[in-house]
Order: sequence, then C-alpha cells, then structure tokens
Amino acid sequence: MEAKKVCEVLLNSEKNMPMIGLGTATAPLPTNEALTSILLDAIEIGYRHFDTASIYGTEEPLGEAVSKALELGLIKTRDEVFITSKLWCTDAHPDLVLKALQTTLKKLKMEYVDLYLIHWPVRLKPDIEGFNFTGKDVIPFEIKGTWKAMEDCYRLGLAKSIGVSNFGIKTLSLLLENATISPAVNQV
Repeated sequence: MEAKKVCEVLLNSEKNMPMIGLGTATAPLPTNEALTSILLDAIEIGYRHFDTASIYGTEEPLGEAVSKALELGLIKTRDEVFITSKLWCTDAHPDLVLKALQTTLKKLKMEYVDLYLIHWPVRLKPDIEGFNFTGKDVIPFEIKGTWKAMEDCYRLGLAKSIGVSNFGIKTLSLLLENATISPAVNQV
C-alpha cells in the first residue's frame, strides 16, 4: 500500500514541514518496545512528521522506530521523516539548551532534529521531575539568552528549524524584539 502524500508548509528556515504529524505524548507511557512498534506502524501507513519532547519519555522509542523503518526499507533516508522535539522547562536556560538538545539527539540516535521548540515560556527549578510542580517551583525565565542558545543550536546544524510552543502574544513579542532568527512556529 502506497502512502498518500501529506501537504507541507515551507518554514522560514526553508525546511518543509508535513502539516499532519503524530504526537507522542501519552499516559500511561507504554513500554519502549510497544511504543516503537506503534511508531513503526505509523511510518508504515504514511506518517512522516513526529512530535516528541524530552518530558514525554518517547524520544528513544521514536529513534528506534526510525532506525527500524530504515532497516526495513519503509523509508530510504532519515530526511524522509520530520522530527520535532522540545526543550523542557528545567533546561530553559542559556547554559543548558545545547546540552539538552545533545541529550535529545543521543536518545533519538540522530544527528539533528528538524524542529526544536521551547516547550513552555517558563523555567522550573532543576530538580523538578515531570509535571509535578507548583508555582514555587517556577524560577525566572531569561528569554533573550535562552533564545540565543536556540539560535546557536540552529547555526550548529543540530536543529534545522527552531521555534516555540505555548507562547502567548506578550512573550512572543518580547522574544521577537531580541531574535536574530524568528521562530519557525508557535505550536499551541
């Protein structure tokens, strides 16, 4: 069965992004083996855009599914899939962005992501795990420096496009005042 072509949109980075993608956030989280199988099935039926994040715990199974799809000939090259991942709030600091992306790439077993997003315009204390946090766990978010670090990830070729997620008008406007590279998307 040949997969139907999904419409794409051209991002400001000159990268085409499929307009339909499969999100990988789920609760409860299946085993890595089960999730890899699900994602491999998705590739087989034609999905080419996958959305993950460090907080989801799905980067490793997604990377494994892409590797298996290559082995099985479901896709010929890594470039046939569009992978989005996100910087979690505990790493939303200029000194932590690159390391966080490198960790994501290691989990995915990839040299780059197609789109890397700041997950939320919030910074959390480093010792916070998962979504279990309160207002007292929020610390100042230095948007200018964090975005500059995102731009550095783009310039290094580790992220083919960069953007944000869950940003409101005020925060997005502040980011744009200081950006050298405008976000490719605001995923909401």
